[in-house]
Amino acid sequence: MTRAQLFVPLILFLVICGVGYVGFSLNDRHQLPSALLHKPFPEFHAASLLDTERRISKKDLLGRPTLVNVWATWCPTCKSEHDELLRIAAGTDVRLVGVNYKDDSVQARNWLSQFGNPYELVIVDADGAIGVELGVYGAPETFLLDRSGKVVYKRVGDVNPRIWRDELQPRFADLGVRVDPGMVGWQ
Repeated sequence: MTRAQLFVPLILFLVICGVGYVGFSLNDRHQLPSALLHKPFPEFHAASLLDTERRISKKDLLGRPTLVNVWATWCPTCKSEHDELLRIAAGTDVRLVGVNYKDDSVQARNWLSQFGNPYELVIVDADGAIGVELGVYGAPETFLLDRSGKVVYKRVGDVNPRIWRDELQPRFADLGVRVDPGMVGWQ
């Protein structure tokens, strides 16, 4: 065995460590790239969860900044973020729209009845087709739309007080949405 061959395992080990370092130093997993960022929200036509006679489309999301929250009753993280969404709905002029993702509509209506409804509209996405158009990885995911319906922010994971304070509230303020001053300092 030559002297150079003795260094092959060391070099291989260093390459593996370098790849691991680069992989672990990637951005926050909640900041997954979105093909929709800075692009219009996709066109859709879907049933309303709470008014079964009504059809909702992209035009219903236009005109003011909107927080679109993808949720489901089978999602435990959706339950943990629900109180925060209720606080946002009660303390701001933020329009919240829910996308009920791959869920049973009866269970979803019961869930909102039991835990409260922060949403102005709830879109039924029983087969996940809207989720596919949005590039949804799973629930919960949240999209911030400007007045024209362009996606300006995407959050993978729950909306909690820290996310509201550090990420969402400043973006809404930039879009001219009223936020109760007491909400800014939520901990």
